[in-house]
Amino acid sequence: MMKRQNNQRISIHTHDELIEVAESTREQLDAYEHRITICVAAGCISLNSDRVLEALIAETEARGLQDKVDIKGAGCMGLCAKGPLLRIDPEGILYQGVTVEDVPAILDTFEKGVNEELLLEQNVPFFERQKRVVLENSGIIDPESLPEYIAADGYQGLFRALTELSPNEVIEEVTRSGLRGRGGGGYPTGLKWVTVAKAESNEKYVICNADEGDPGAFMDRSVLESDPHRVIEGMVIAGYAVGANKGYVYIRAEYPLAVERLNLAIRHARQAGLLGNNIFGTTFDFSIDVRLGAGAFVCGEETALIASIEGRRGIPRPRPPYPADYGLWGQPTLINNVETFANLAPILRNGGEWYAAVGTEKSKGTKVFALAGQIRNTGLIEVPMGITLREIVFDIGGGLPEGRSFKAVQTGGPSGGCVPEQFLDMPVDYESLKEVGTIMGSGGMIVMDDSSSMVNVARYFMEFSMSESCGKCVPCRVGTREMYDLLDRFVKHKATQRDYDMLVDLCELCQNASLCGLGKAAPNPVISTMRYFNKEYQECIVMDGPLSVSGEVVSGKKAEGGRLS
Repeated sequence: MMKRQNNQRISIHTHDELIEVAESTREQLDAYEHRITICVAAGCISLNSDRVLEALIAETEARGLQDKVDIKGAGCMGLCAKGPLLRIDPEGILYQGVTVEDVPAILDTFEKGVNEELLLEQNVPFFERQKRVVLENSGIIDPESLPEYIAADGYQGLFRALTELSPNEVIEEVTRSGLRGRGGGGYPTGLKWVTVAKAESNEKYVICNADEGDPGAFMDRSVLESDPHRVIEGMVIAGYAVGANKGYVYIRAEYPLAVERLNLAIRHARQAGLLGNNIFGTTFDFSIDVRLGAGAFVCGEETALIASIEGRRGIPRPRPPYPADYGLWGQPTLINNVETFANLAPILRNGGEWYAAVGTEKSKGTKVFALAGQIRNTGLIEVPMGITLREIVFDIGGGLPEGRSFKAVQTGGPSGGCVPEQFLDMPVDYESLKEVGTIMGSGGMIVMDDSSSMVNVARYFMEFSMSESCGKCVPCRVGTREMYDLLDRFVKHKATQRDYDMLVDLCELCQNASLCGLGKAAPNPVISTMRYFNKEYQECIVMDGPLSVSGEVVSGKKAEGGRLS
């Protein structure tokens, strides 16, 4: 096969050198008559896409096509339900469910035309209704190739920031974009940056929170597997803006492929002069190290994350002081998640107004979601803020499997809530989700059909929160345990009205008295299911004798009412 420009031989100190690498790489790719790209993200690799890639290379060489056909792996192409996915360009053909046995038929495409059995139609809502900003390179470029990232306008945003804008002007650009933290809280990114930038210290830090622990969530993992240089570029931009020279990526060791590609990208960026000293010939220095987490959900909380990086047990501490003032090793620290950093390069390339033109008045830009559960098109999507849940579930998601009807969608993971059918036409943004008792979270979205027991769903998430509690504060450590035991009684149809009332009280206690945000949010799945699916709780209540329900004395085997705060 044609030899590509080697990552390790690249040295970039000027804009002309950046442009030269971009143009040279494009010329090399355009020299091929055909390009075959196969997904080698974790989901498709689990279906042996890496073996298909090896077989394609071998078969191409056996047919003497190595100078005509470029074969490469890429990141997530989105529609995981149809994986492994393979694309042929410039024809624009997309094949689904490819196997090693399909390799000859794939290469026969060039002589015999499209293979209808493998063809995946692209003129469908799943592809047409998305707007890709964070995922613009995912499934297109080789995630292990720095030249390909540069050919896709990579590091152009960083060059503009370092050579054309002051740190304050970079912050102003991010503020104008309206970008809010994509880790779940939705705090204005520009405002957080201003706080860190104003903090007086000779040492500041930037941390990328890649400790993605929500059940059903795989957004951050996919971005790091598919486009790691985008996150690196965003971190360097952030470091320049707030006055930090050191960055850390905190990522769970359970993401080995993401860790491998991230470390490779950091090494290539360092060798090319895009990390380290005097980046782009300026006086700005920035380095990045990777720290592996052991999979504790609580380490997604920023103060627990900091403790873990420092080598201590990952448990939260009271705030204030906030990390922006007193963070890693007592110094001002900026913490954003993977998706937040991944938005920065296009914002700096295209301007804050460009980004702010997408989305709603208070929720700008796009959001990446991991679609999972009882839905046809499971996978990774990116949509503009303000799109409705109905559009996501029934248009992009393709609806539910035949014979099933929609019941609810869980957003925000263990810290979120369940949204019932009555809110399907609600716009998806930070404010609307909060109004109905859930949160955006990092982007997990689990669809449930009419066979789902919402009491069971609440117990599942409570078991997760109980198991992942750090144990530092009593309301979370004991409260989640007690709530789980109560929910277990409901699931087994052994609950009483007293159990119901106790569950309501414990939700309130845990919300108001827990030390950190994870403990405060742990009752959310219970509260939302009690609010919208209260009948299912009442059907689980057995009566040992007359009990007061909603101010009336009733008798019988089951209670029909109940209080809910």
